[in-house]
Amino acid sequence: MNKILIYIHILLAGLLGWFFSEEEKTVSTTDITLCHTGPSEMIAFLDDPKFVALHPAPIAFDFEGLGEMVSFPAADGKDASGYLIRAKEASNQWLFVYQEWWGLNDNIKEEADKFYNDLGGKVNVIALDMYDGKVTSNPQEAGGFMRGVEESRLENIVMAAKSFAGTDAKIANVGWCFGGAWSLKSALLLGNQNIGSIIYYGMPVRDVEQLKNLNSDVLGLFATEEYISKAVIEEFADAMEKAGKDLNYKIFDAVHGFSNPSNAKHDKEATKEAYGMALSYLQSKFN
Repeated sequence: MNKILIYIHILLAGLLGWFFSEEEKTVSTTDITLCHTGPSEMIAFLDDPKFVALHPAPIAFDFEGLGEMVSFPAADGKDASGYLIRAKEASNQWLFVYQEWWGLNDNIKEEADKFYNDLGGKVNVIALDMYDGKVTSNPQEAGGFMRGVEESRLENIVMAAKSFAGTDAKIANVGWCFGGAWSLKSALLLGNQNIGSIIYYGMPVRDVEQLKNLNSDVLGLFATEEYISKAVIEEFADAMEKAGKDLNYKIFDAVHGFSNPSNAKHDKEATKEAYGMALSYLQSKFN
C-alpha cells in the first residue's frame, strides 16, 4: 500500500511539474509578444523556412560608389564603421541608412548614393555597418548573422554614429527589413537629434511608452505578408496614435523585399512609388 502511495505521489509530482513548466513557457512567450520590441522580434522568424524563402539571394551587380568606408569609436571599446558620402558643403544634416539582413552590401551602398544624389548632395549620408564587416548572399548565413549579433552592440553602433555626426546634427533614418526595424529603433535612440524615420517592411516597435519618446513622425512602406502583417501594422498605427505621434503608411501589393533591385522578386512600380514617398518625406525634413 505504501509503495502504491509513493508511486501516486511521484506521478502527481511529475504531472504538476509538467503543468507549471508549460505555464512558465506560456508566460514567457506572452511576455515576449507583449514587449513589442521591434527588431528583436524578428529573431523568432529565422527558423521558419517560409520567412527565409522571402529572401532570395541578392543578384550580383557592378558597383562603383560615391562614398568611402570610415570608422569611429564606440562606447563598448570597439570601432564602428559605415559607408559615408559627405555633403558637398559643410552640413549638420544627416541621413542614417540601415542594411537588410545580408549586411552592408553594394545594394545598400547604392541606395545611400541614390538618396545622396536626389537630396542634392546637401546631406551627409552614412550607411552603418551593423554586422562589423560581415556580408553574405546566403539566406541561412544572413539569418545566422542576425541571430548572433548582440542588441547592445547594435545600439552602440547607432550611438557611435550619433557622436560621429556631432551634437548639432539633425538626423533622419531609413532602412529595409532588419534595417527598417532599426530605422525606428535608431530614431528612438537619437532622442532630440532625430528628425524622421522611414521603415521599409521592418518590424516596428509597438510599445506606447517607448513611442512617446519619439521626436518625429514616421513613414511606413510595408508589403503584403504574414510576418510584418496587416495586423502588426495596424497595431503599430494604434500605438503611434496613443503615443501622440504621426504615422503615414502604405501597404503595397508586393512581396517582402520588393524595393531591392537585386532581389529576384523586385517590383519596379511599387519601388518607384515607395521611393517617391520616401524622397518627398526626406526633402520635407531637410529643407
